[in-house]
Amino acid sequence: MFVFLFLQFIPSDLASVQSRLVQTEAVKTVTNKRMITSNNMATTTNLAARVANLKITVGSVDDDVKSELVCPICLDYFREPVILSCGHNFCRGCISLHWSRTVATGDGKNHHHHPGGYECPQCRTVFSKMTLTKNFVVQNLVDRLDELDGLRGSSALPPLPCASSAKVKGERCDIHREELKMYCETDQCRICVVCRESRAHRHHEVYPVSEVVDDMTSKLHDKLEELTWNKTQCEKVILTEENDKIQARNMKEKLREKIEADVGHLVQFLLKERDSMLDQLDADEEATLLAIDDNLRLVDAQLAAVEEEMANICSQLTGDTSFESLTKTHDKVLHSKSLEVAAVTEWPVSWPELSEPFQLIIWKKMMRVLSTKPQNVTLDPLTAHPNLLIMEDGTMAEETDRRLDEDNLRYEHFNSFPGVLAIDRFSGGLRYWEMNVKDKGMWHLGVTGEGSGRKGFVSLKPSAGYWSLSRRQQQTLFANEEGGVVSLGNKEDLLRVGVFLDYDGGLVIFYDAVNMVKLHDFHAFFGGRPVYPFFSPGKNDRRGCFQICHYY
Repeated sequence: MFVFLFLQFIPSDLASVQSRLVQTEAVKTVTNKRMITSNNMATTTNLAARVANLKITVGSVDDDVKSELVCPICLDYFREPVILSCGHNFCRGCISLHWSRTVATGDGKNHHHHPGGYECPQCRTVFSKMTLTKNFVVQNLVDRLDELDGLRGSSALPPLPCASSAKVKGERCDIHREELKMYCETDQCRICVVCRESRAHRHHEVYPVSEVVDDMTSKLHDKLEELTWNKTQCEKVILTEENDKIQARNMKEKLREKIEADVGHLVQFLLKERDSMLDQLDADEEATLLAIDDNLRLVDAQLAAVEEEMANICSQLTGDTSFESLTKTHDKVLHSKSLEVAAVTEWPVSWPELSEPFQLIIWKKMMRVLSTKPQNVTLDPLTAHPNLLIMEDGTMAEETDRRLDEDNLRYEHFNSFPGVLAIDRFSGGLRYWEMNVKDKGMWHLGVTGEGSGRKGFVSLKPSAGYWSLSRRQQQTLFANEEGGVVSLGNKEDLLRVGVFLDYDGGLVIFYDAVNMVKLHDFHAFFGGRPVYPFFSPGKNDRRGCFQICHYY
């Protein structure tokens, strides 16, 4: 220990006193401790003899002797030294604390604790019980050397340090000048091995600084890994968001191109129809005006002939004329053919009326050029529930009280759920159809796969092969999702529902068909199997209309 360095500063005139005190105490201790085992007595006698043989010059105290007075656990001079049966000495507090800690582990992995008893930290001798014998010889030697001011200073053993007095300066204890090898968890400070046995820290949680550093380093590594993972996640989110921004821009451009193409196609169609109608209007105008001009020329010629004949008659009536001239004019006028005045020209029949529905005419024509136009789907009676009556045109299903014989039901029939499929089946392309649901309190409609269940209880979830909407409780509209029904709010003013199917894209979209506002959409995978429009007017609800809309 570095405390020994103080020995070289002890005044030389104390040499004779030190020698006599040490020799006297050694003889006295050996005499009084005959109860110690022979092994212990040999160790103690050796210490006393070596002290007695010291050259009484404090600056030259034998380092080997001083090392014998140092506890191998705390590496400081003994405090209440005790000797074990194996002959090794320790501070009572050090060996007791050492054994209490190693016994507390109880895992058999500690190198200083044996499952069968207590093990000496130096020679590994195992004892069945904890037996500590006070070593008076070593205690007296330590006390005498301390009185010589060679170990502790001007006084005997210093007072036990408290937490406030054991201030740490740099890497050594300010009180004991020992290396700060321990860490007090309770006081959150570093202490030396001497402070550890003090009353201030004796009952505290104390650990070696190296273990605390390892623990903190491990925790920091764990935190660093956590922060690294968080950083990675943040970078992933940033990268994803940046990619999403690019995709959003790309999607916008694609949608813009499609909207411009689709709407532009319709605009071109409308412009073409407008030009065609205007050209026809110009042609009708030209034909009409030509006919009128021809008729005007005819009427003008007739008018000239009439005026000429009228002037001739007037001259005979108003002037002096002979009998012969009058007779001649009279005979000519009476025997001439009556003039047939030309009638007013009739307009060509191609002229439309101002009240004609030009928009409807154009819309009907536009149906021919739409890439997706309403399908005139038709209900299939061979799939209908026995209580459903399918109208002759195949557009309406009504609930009735009739009941078919169960034996006559085909595999395709719904036998419990009041449903019906359409005859139309789709296995590709873009499709759209509409259903009139005005004033209908309960209904279900959508798309179903070819192999979906129709017997007994029918689940309308996508996993069961159904992608549908349902109306319940008069106005509440629901989407039948995998996790349960999803409310779409009250839609009491809903008159028609449009269903759009993109088979190849795996998409089913429902619209308010009046204003084409999207109600809900499903992303589906049909697996190459055909799908059918699916309808159900519900049970015990015969109000309102539930009819497929046909537009052509």
